[in-house]
Amino acid sequence: MDPLQAVRLEPRKKRSRQMGASRTSLPQDVKFRDLVLFILEKKMGTTRRAFLMELARRKGFRVENELSDSVTHIVAENNSGSDVLEWLQVQKVKDSSQLELLDVSWLIECMGAGRPVEMTGKHQLVVRQDYPASPNPGSQEAPALAVHRISEYACKRRTTLNNCNRIFTDAFEILAENSEFRENEDSYVTFIRAASVLKSLPFPIVSMKDTEGIPCLGDKVKGIIEEIIEEGESSEVKAVLNDERYQCFKLFTAVFGVGLKTSEKWFRMGFRTLSKIREDKSLKFTRMQQAGFRYYEDLVSCVTRAEAEAVDVLVKEAVRAYLPGAFITMTGGFRRGKKIGHDVDFLITSPESTEEDEQQLLHKVVNLWEKKGLLLYHDFMESTFEKLKQPSRKVDALDHFQKCFLILKLPHERVDSDRPSQQEGKNWKAIRVDLVMCPYECHAFALLGWTGSRQFERDLRRYATHERRMILDNHALYDKTKRMFLQAESEEEIFAHLGLDYIEPWERNA
Repeated sequence: MDPLQAVRLEPRKKRSRQMGASRTSLPQDVKFRDLVLFILEKKMGTTRRAFLMELARRKGFRVENELSDSVTHIVAENNSGSDVLEWLQVQKVKDSSQLELLDVSWLIECMGAGRPVEMTGKHQLVVRQDYPASPNPGSQEAPALAVHRISEYACKRRTTLNNCNRIFTDAFEILAENSEFRENEDSYVTFIRAASVLKSLPFPIVSMKDTEGIPCLGDKVKGIIEEIIEEGESSEVKAVLNDERYQCFKLFTAVFGVGLKTSEKWFRMGFRTLSKIREDKSLKFTRMQQAGFRYYEDLVSCVTRAEAEAVDVLVKEAVRAYLPGAFITMTGGFRRGKKIGHDVDFLITSPESTEEDEQQLLHKVVNLWEKKGLLLYHDFMESTFEKLKQPSRKVDALDHFQKCFLILKLPHERVDSDRPSQQEGKNWKAIRVDLVMCPYECHAFALLGWTGSRQFERDLRRYATHERRMILDNHALYDKTKRMFLQAESEEEIFAHLGLDYIEPWERNA
């Protein structure tokens, strides 16, 4: 229940619509003296505003009747940040750059908690990207407020798993995937950026007015959004889902080891099902593809967090048997807070390891699992890393660290200790695992890169190049202006070098 509805107001005399002057002294019942609230009547109405003011004061908040220089927080309902800024400029507000512009939902949460709650992205009002910046010194125009704007870069947005616009983002991810299948890079970027920015919004898009000022939404994208708002679905997405080529590529690429070229080849040969492909004796499969078909049912099912944590224990046991001081971090979607995934990635390093340790560790781990009967498939990619080599300029550049791509046999009892070890039928599940070994001095850069998400990393590297004249990849950060490598022992230091606010892993789900 809305906490406002649960409060009964005492009978009181009807107030005049004209508000009095701001209070000059604080009443004794004000508990939170650092906050001075002003509730905007625009689009709210006099009665509801008076009710909210009365309730907030009862809870110990200081609420001004009129806008004054002492106000620190403006609360509005059914207004965008741009709407509030325009209203403030009409009021000829001076020196208001420190004001917080907040949706009424923040105040409602405060009422429910009986105290000020943390202001997050979902509470802050959005300002159009094209809203005028502060005027030059000496200008007679009222200054615009320095408030949070939506950046075109995913690395400057906080994107949690709380997606308010799934109906749109699902549509754009399908269109992006189809563009990727057709190797249309421009369309892929258009759709994936649109999905990314919509995921970051703290509010749902319910009308086209809500899209004003949001970057990465071109005419084509807005047309699809408008159709979904009006019709409940997109005809273009519907056509893609019914497209035979898309369906086949989706099916084929789900097989471990099958990429776009192989999918294209099979499609042109007339294959439409995996059973026909398996039965055809003329086809030759790579080792990876053979494993992909052999363990297909397990590998296409989602890896749960419980399964990922069980694999984490296996990896740590094996690695620390040979390198006790190793740092082992589960990366990828699970580090970003996801509950399910398709594989489990691990980054391994040690401040005490020698170059020989780094070369031999993964081989020793694989041999150990093979002896224990836990290894179903493995493929090594040896290190080609060169120190002091400048980072790659490619946005999606692969790193040069040693890697091992595995399929492990995870016993059910490792996930659920209550299950009996002996069961009828198969008592294990095949799990895809990637191990990456990196030098200790590269650990922060590798951790940042392997955490993802893919779009967050693309935009982070694009931002470094276009906004900071730097080159970033999984190995290093190079400053082209200073002509030097910038050292970092943590992700926080990398963000600081780039002049960015630090974004937690769980806020990188772009």
